[in-house]
Amino acid sequence: MGNFGKNNPMHSNWGSACSDSDWGFGNDSRFNHKKPCKVCKSHDQSACNCNFRSAARQLAAPLNSDCVLVNSVVGSKAVQKVAEATLPFTAFAPAIPAGSTIVSVSVVPNLAGVTRNTTIIRDKVINIGLIPVAITVTYTAPGTTTPILTATLSTSLPFQEHTDFPGACPEDMVVEPPLVVEGIFAQPGVPVIGTTGLVSANAILVKIVLRTTITVTRQVIVDSHGGICDVNERRCETTTTPTTNTLPAP
Repeated sequence: MGNFGKNNPMHSNWGSACSDSDWGFGNDSRFNHKKPCKVCKSHDQSACNCNFRSAARQLAAPLNSDCVLVNSVVGSKAVQKVAEATLPFTAFAPAIPAGSTIVSVSVVPNLAGVTRNTTIIRDKVINIGLIPVAITVTYTAPGTTTPILTATLSTSLPFQEHTDFPGACPEDMVVEPPLVVEGIFAQPGVPVIGTTGLVSANAILVKIVLRTTITVTRQVIVDSHGGICDVNERRCETTTTPTTNTLPAP
């Protein structure tokens, strides 16, 4: 490990070591006086005093207000939406012959593919969207009972709903969880206008009832005493012209 005699310095695998005075621990047992910390390569000729401290962190400027910005709930309510469309026999592949007897209709909605456009006007929440569906129809040709044939269609059913929401204003925000399907309905034989302009019963009405919850929130400032003021006190002022919105395509 090394020679600990007075005539030789201590050696180590980590480099040269200094005696107790070199580290600044007090009087040297051999020379009885303090020595500069040459091992630390310091230019200070005083005895070592290695009380290292990390540099002070630069803190952000303190806040000059004890108010906080929060989202206040204007209201929350459960609502239903209805997606529906009348689909002519010719929309299916292969096309269902006119006069066919519908045996069954299977409608499978794709909730992961739902698109929604939501906006607020004074006291109302407007919601428009589309829900993709895969429809399978079994039928028999006119005048027969067999065989039972199959036709399919992949499309999207539009839905729209306006919900009365007293107190809601155009600059408020809407929180709406994913839609839940409450019921699926299919009605063959509904009237439809054909390509020649004639009305026939060669169509199927498909309806899906959806449920969700609409929550309207508003940013407000709350002071240390619990007082509340609106971030925009003029957000609910009425305009002389009605609100017109062109929503993006899904």
